[in-house]
Amino acid sequence: QVQLVESGGGLVQPGGSLRLSCTASGIDFSGYGMAWFRQVVGKQRELVAGITRDDTTTYTDSVKGRFTISRDNAKNTVSLQMNSLKPEDTALYVCSTARAWRILLAGLSPYWGQGTPVTVSS
Repeated sequence: QVQLVESGGGLVQPGGSLRLSCTASGIDFSGYGMAWFRQVVGKQRELVAGITRDDTTTYTDSVKGRFTISRDNAKNTVSLQMNSLKPEDTALYVCSTARAWRILLAGLSPYWGQGTPVTVSS
């Protein structure tokens, strides 16, 4: 009964900040990697950031220096702090989890949340 539930999305002006959260259940959270992807209609799903069970992180180039991924194993939660937001960051942000890092980053995990929408607009 793996379940991932995202929250924190919304409407924000360019240059603003937003913090997304994804809470997992049904897994031994500390033994799984977590990742954030974003989806836009008409475009391929894009990996935004990932974090291993050992807190190693990876980011797509377009968000480096602006976004930070972190995890709180006590709360079974992964977060994405998004600063200096740009209109091109507008998307549905979805979290995913897997034990295997390569599977997770390739978007091949069977475990996905429903997503939380982020709109960056003035």
